Amino acid sequence: MKKMIVIVGTLDTKGEEFAFLKQEIEKQGCSTFVIDGGILGNPKWEPDVSAAQVAEAGGEPLDQLIATHDRGHALEVMCKGIAKIVEDLHNERPIHGIISMGGSGGTAIGTAAMRALPVNVPKLMVSTVASGDTSPYVGSHNITMMPSIVDVSGLNSISRQIFVHAAGAIVGMAKAEIEEVHEEKPLIAASMFGNTTRAVDQARHILEEQGYEVVVFHATGTGGRTMEMLIENGYFAGVLDMTTTELVDEVCGGVLSAGPTRLEAAALTGTPQVVVPGCLDMCNFWAPKTVPEKYKDRQFVKWSDNVTLMRTTPEENRELGRIFAEKVNKAVGPVAVVIPTKGFSEVDSEEGPFWSPEANQAFIDALQENIKPDIPVLLVDKNVNDQEFSEKTAEILLELLKEG
Repeated sequence: MKKMIVIVGTLDTKGEEFAFLKQEIEKQGCSTFVIDGGILGNPKWEPDVSAAQVAEAGGEPLDQLIATHDRGHALEVMCKGIAKIVEDLHNERPIHGIISMGGSGGTAIGTAAMRALPVNVPKLMVSTVASGDTSPYVGSHNITMMPSIVDVSGLNSISRQIFVHAAGAIVGMAKAEIEEVHEEKPLIAASMFGNTTRAVDQARHILEEQGYEVVVFHATGTGGRTMEMLIENGYFAGVLDMTTTELVDEVCGGVLSAGPTRLEAAALTGTPQVVVPGCLDMCNFWAPKTVPEKYKDRQFVKWSDNVTLMRTTPEENRELGRIFAEKVNKAVGPVAVVIPTKGFSEVDSEEGPFWSPEANQAFIDALQENIKPDIPVLLVDKNVNDQEFSEKTAEILLELLKEG
């Protein structure tokens, strides 16, 4: 059976380009299913799902959307409709890949469809905005953004090459077979940063020896959001949240916030979790020039040419302790907080530039004042990256997994 690729396009303005893409995908051995998201006119050729059907799925008739001349509202309705249609289609038959092309509007529609599909479906967006900030389009999903180089407007010697490569890319991803795993192991989610790498690696080896597979997420905002989404969707048997630094960026305005719901998915789903204030000693910015003026007199560490770390204050850590407790208090399943009193990161050690027992104690005090009395809080007289600390977190998580 041929692999099926869904093509999402605006066939009213880019019919020629999508016809070419469809032809190239089919030439390379896959079948196609085309959904039209255009609202400016009639399609150049007949799709499998019309723009009128997409609009209807989004809650409004297409002719009404066209009559109002409100592009923003129309785009919102079409995004909602196309996500529903793709989700329903996936429930009816296998989708082996999805691809779209366009400018900002086409990218919004294409990626709305892609975000409705699970992680095992390859997703490719050929876009004029792929080289900028793509987070509004990608979010926490496995969407591959491919710069279109030229506008998706007509077929020429450059655009043909890009479209052929795009067809080859989605066909290749769709045809790639994952080797069958004979023994599926229960999954553990773990959060990591450069400043907690040793801690997570040491704990990971212990958990893997006990028959678990550890999936590590980099705490860069996107990583935290993705981890939370997958926990919510039931992928994990347990969580080792060793690096909760994204909470600092949410509070202090850093560049790696994972949003206000970070540290809530495991609690609300009852997933056994061990929570550590890893890297709560730092707020993250890009190059020094990106640091807000109000922080100019603070303590910094240059982690790389494009990453600047700012030490948190006792006041900020007190607030973080309260927030930490508030989120952990929501837990409906097994949970424990484990705190390394000799430092929350590599640079927050007795010889490190961010060593500040006062600031760390402010976090500990606020946490203990606000956390529910039945939630265990264990203070370990080690740095987060010490072997003994990693062993303790792994040991406690294993106990919670048995309990859960």
